[in-house]
Amino acid sequence: QVQLVESGGGSVQPGGSLRLSCAVSGVSISTYCMGWFRQAPGEEREGVAVIDSDGTTTYRHSVKGRFTISEDNDKDNAKKTLYLQMNSLNSEDTAMYYCAIDLFSCHYSDYVSAPGRFGYRGQGTQVTVSS
Repeated sequence: QVQLVESGGGSVQPGGSLRLSCAVSGVSISTYCMGWFRQAPGEEREGVAVIDSDGTTTYRHSVKGRFTISEDNDKDNAKKTLYLQMNSLNSEDTAMYYCAIDLFSCHYSDYVSAPGRFGYRGQGTQVTVSS
């Protein structure tokens, strides 16, 4: 059973930083795509960043240079931890952030443009940027 649990959200002032974490369990395959997407009230879901099992990363244009996606992979226990380091936050980054995983390579589809293609997602963690 695939499970994803996010943590690390909160409130921060413009220009501040947050680090989101996502504990992923139940995935023992070697090929996958993990990522973060976000959704603000009344807005469509939008992909933020993805990382392939081969280490390739892709970012939404508006977060390039500010956000960094990374992962720790405990292959022995089929557990992974996904991170999103967010710097220079602004009000447009305010949203519920979800981590997600699909059992295909990121190269198979454009998960940043279409985050709905992820097969599994967590419950989300709120990020609020406000002065």
